[in-house]
Amino acid sequence: MLPNRTLLTLLRTSLLLMPLLFTNVLWAQNQLFIPEVISGEDIDLEIQEGTHEFFQGYTTATMGVNGDVLGPTILLEKGQQVTMNVHNQLPEATTVHWHGLHVSSENDGGPHTPIEPDETWSPSFTVLDRASTYWYHPHLHQKTEKHVTMGISGLIIVSDEEESQLDLPRTYGMDDLPLIIQTKEFKSDKQIVTFAHADSVVMVNATVDPYVEVPAQVIRLRLLNGSSMRSFNLGLTDDQSFYQVASDGGLLSSPVELDRLLLAPAERAEILINLSDLQGQTIHLKSYASELPDGIFGAKYPGINQDSTLNRYDPNPLNGNDFNIMQLNITLTSDNAVTEIPSALVNVTPWNEADADTSRTFRLNSRVLPDQLNHPFYINDEDFAMDKINEVIPLDNLEIWSITNETAIAHPFHVHMIQFYILDRNGVIPPEQERGRKDVVFVHPMETVRFITKFETYTNPDIPYMYHCHMLIHEDEGMMGQFLVVDKATGIEGQDSHIPQHVYLEQNYPNPFNPGTIIGFELPEPTPVQLEIFDVLGRRVALLVDEFIPAGKHEVSWDASRVSGGTYFYRLTAGDFIQTKQMMMLK
Repeated sequence: MLPNRTLLTLLRTSLLLMPLLFTNVLWAQNQLFIPEVISGEDIDLEIQEGTHEFFQGYTTATMGVNGDVLGPTILLEKGQQVTMNVHNQLPEATTVHWHGLHVSSENDGGPHTPIEPDETWSPSFTVLDRASTYWYHPHLHQKTEKHVTMGISGLIIVSDEEESQLDLPRTYGMDDLPLIIQTKEFKSDKQIVTFAHADSVVMVNATVDPYVEVPAQVIRLRLLNGSSMRSFNLGLTDDQSFYQVASDGGLLSSPVELDRLLLAPAERAEILINLSDLQGQTIHLKSYASELPDGIFGAKYPGINQDSTLNRYDPNPLNGNDFNIMQLNITLTSDNAVTEIPSALVNVTPWNEADADTSRTFRLNSRVLPDQLNHPFYINDEDFAMDKINEVIPLDNLEIWSITNETAIAHPFHVHMIQFYILDRNGVIPPEQERGRKDVVFVHPMETVRFITKFETYTNPDIPYMYHCHMLIHEDEGMMGQFLVVDKATGIEGQDSHIPQHVYLEQNYPNPFNPGTIIGFELPEPTPVQLEIFDVLGRRVALLVDEFIPAGKHEVSWDASRVSGGTYFYRLTAGDFIQTKQMMMLK
C-alpha cells in the first residue's frame, strides 16, 4: 500500500460541485470524466466490450478495462510487489503492456504473451520505477491500433520517497488531474473508425468538449498523448506559461518554464500551472497545430516535401489549425493549497557516454519512393516478424542507440524495458525538458537522435522485448523489431524450449578454434535460413548465410582470423526455428 504522505486523495472535494460565475461564455458541454483509482498488491483488470455516449443521443461500441471505455488509474509505490490479474472478456485475443515500467519480458505484455478469450494472465513483479506517470495498453501484433482506438488504455501513477518529499499537488481529480488526450474518427452513425486518418474528434478521458473545475492554486496535469497517430503542440490560452516537472520516466532536476509542449503519441509529461490569480476565470488547454513544422502528423503537411497524400489527411480540420482540447474553470482555492512552483526537484544523473559498452544504429525508412512519406515503414529495411530476433543484448550493457529517420514524416520511437537519456539531436544537446528519463523519443524527418541506456535486471533467452514506432498504424504494419537480453556468463545457449526437434543446429568443430571453425545444421525441408555470429556485446560480426537453403545436412565455415579471440555466439534462424550456441576462439 502507498504511505499516507504519498497516497493520492481518492475523493474529489465538494469544491468541484460549487456553482460558479464566469466572465466568459462556456464553450465546453461535458464534465471531464475522471477514471477511478485502484491500488494494492493484487490488481484485478477485466478487459471487456462496452458502449459509451461520446455524443448525446448516440450509443457507440467501445472496449474498456473494468468498464465500458478506458481503464482505472493504477497507483503503485516504488519497491512494492504487485500482481496484475488480467482477465480477457473480449471475443478475441489481446495483451496488456505496462508501458514504461521496468519488468521482465515475460511480464511485459508484448505480442509474445497473448491473453486468449476468457483467459487470465497474472504477471507478478516488484515495482522498480521512479515516481512518474506511465500507462498500460494492448500490444497484440496487428491489433494494437484497433484495441487502443476502441478504448483500452489507462494511466499508471508511481510514487516514491523523493517525490513524496516535494511540495507538489497530489489530490487526485482536483489539483492532480489524469489526462488521456486522444483523437478519433467516427462514422455518420457515431461508431469508431479504426486505422483512420480523419481523426477529427478531440477528447480527453473519453470526454468530447470537456470542461473541468480546478482550484485557484498550482495544479498538476498528468498528460498522456494516447492517440494512435496525432501529435499535439500543447499550450494555454494567451500563451500563459506553465512548468514541466516530469517526462516519461521521472521528475526533472528542476521545473522548466514553457509556453509550448510538443507531445508525440505515447509520450507523457507532468506540468504545473499556477492559477492563484485567476479565480473565476476560464482558460483552455489548446493544441497550437498551426505552429507545427511540416513533417508531423497534425501539421498542415504531414511530410517535409509539402505532400498531403496520406489517405484522407487533407480534409481533416485539425491538421495545421489551432484547436481547444479542454476548458478549465477556475474556482476557489482549496485547503492546504500549493501556491508556488518549486525551484528544484530531484537529482538527475545520466550515464556517461564515455562508459558505453557498445553502439547500435537504427534507420527508420520506407520502401515507397521517392517521397518516403506513405506507409508501410520499416526499421533497418526489415519488416517485423514474430520469429525474428533483431538484436541480442548482454545483461548490464550500457549502450548508445543512434536513430536516423530517413522518411519525410516524424516517428515516436519507443523501447520496452528501459528508460534512456537523450544525448543529442543532429549533434545538438536537447532542450532542458528532454534531459530527463524517457522511453519515447520523437525523431523528426531526416534527423538523427542518439540516446544512452542500460539493460539491467532481467534476462530471458526465449521471450523478446520490442522497439517500435508508436504511431500505431505504423507499428501494426511492421515498423517494429525485437531484442533479447542475455546473461553474459551463459549467453543464450539452451534457447530451445519451443524449437521443433526435427531441426538441428550442431555444435561447431573445432571448439575452441583458431583461426576457423565449421558450423553444421540439418533441415527437414527447404526453408529461408540465416546463420549469424555475435560477439559478447551482442554485435553481429558476421552473416554467414542469408538465403533459401534446400533440405538436408549443411556445413558452413567461418574464418575468424580478422577478429580478436574470445567468446562468440552463433545463431541459426530457419522458419520458426531459432537457436543460439556459444563457441570460443583462442588467439
